Amino acid sequence: MLDLTKLARQMQGLSQHLTLEAAASRQRLEVAQKLLEEAHGRQAELEDKIEQWRDRFIFAPPVPVEPLDTCIDIPVPPKAHTVIATDGSQIAPSHHEIAYCYLLNIGRVVLHYGQGRHPLLDSLPEVFYRPEDLYVSRQWGIRTEEWMGYRRTVSEAVVLAELSTSWAESQVDSQELENQKPDRPTSELSNPKLAVPTLAMVDGSLLYWFLDQLPSDACDRLIPPIMEGWSQMRLAGIPLLGYISASRSSESLNFLRLQACTYSTPNCVVHCDNLEKTPCQVFDPLRDTALWASRLKPGQRSTLWRSTNKILNFYDDAQKIYFCYVHVGSEIARIEIPAWVAENSALLDLSLGLMLAQIQKGYGYPVVLAEAHNQAVVKGADRARFFALLEQQMIRAGLRNVGTSYKETRKRGSIA
Repeated sequence: MLDLTKLARQMQGLSQHLTLEAAASRQRLEVAQKLLEEAHGRQAELEDKIEQWRDRFIFAPPVPVEPLDTCIDIPVPPKAHTVIATDGSQIAPSHHEIAYCYLLNIGRVVLHYGQGRHPLLDSLPEVFYRPEDLYVSRQWGIRTEEWMGYRRTVSEAVVLAELSTSWAESQVDSQELENQKPDRPTSELSNPKLAVPTLAMVDGSLLYWFLDQLPSDACDRLIPPIMEGWSQMRLAGIPLLGYISASRSSESLNFLRLQACTYSTPNCVVHCDNLEKTPCQVFDPLRDTALWASRLKPGQRSTLWRSTNKILNFYDDAQKIYFCYVHVGSEIARIEIPAWVAENSALLDLSLGLMLAQIQKGYGYPVVLAEAHNQAVVKGADRARFFALLEQQMIRAGLRNVGTSYKETRKRGSIA
């Protein structure tokens, strides 16, 4: 139980600390704004330094593919469109439960606008109980609970690709049926209707940072199905977008560290490798969102950046990640997209327009992502029913002494 009386004594010190931190943050922001203005005049030169010294950096500066002062209004999307999303949840394995297994539940949502179609709102559960599922990660020193999270990421991408390709195929079939109508004019047969504009969204980053800590054999189990799913969406012509709310990234600020560098050559390995804080970290720990909040107006996006993080070595060339920041009204959101979307200006504008429409419909957060989460989440009652169903099956199979551990039983029946 939380002792609020003792906690209240610490609140005054916390409020004073936050006041001082807010003042320091404003100073850091002013430094970053000045460096951004200076870097704008040297943008080509700084980009050349990234190309020349990339193997000597101790950080990963992204490459801007547009001028640094870019602030572009996002166009209004078409009225008729479709948005697809998946999200996942799980029941983690526990030795205190009646059986050592885990469950992944992937929420699926397909929302249609201006088409008179019913939405898809459901989830796909999958139970993992075989030894190859539970213990395969032990060979790399990865706990089963951690591996379960990685498997969930893969499942979300695979299911999203399946939804996208299925929707794209239905559009092709409907167009063929329309073209086969005998009463249609000949002039229309060679001009079939365009497919409904569609966007596939995920909650979170498309940069899978956990890959950096995994052995290559483990990555080979995770990345190929994700890349295959993304390739299917590319062939279907359905753009993919990762939406990151309350982002704590400072990736675009890493580019300004080149401007702040005090050395003639940005050779970090030679000059700064052993320093706890390098001379170029003059605005640390400022975040990207703070900088772009001072420049963007609602409905605008920032400069488009190409990430150079080393984990992208696992990605296909067409799936390298670009990102930008968008003022969605309620916050500055980080938006990540694969290269094949970023390099197509029409597809990029369509994706951002559909994303912004989802923000407006969801009152500050994409409604399709919120619904995907609601479909995926496993509540306490769902967990109880899952283990009750499992217990029934074990008893029918002739197993005896089915039950939780004494520790788990006592925790559930505490006298406090």
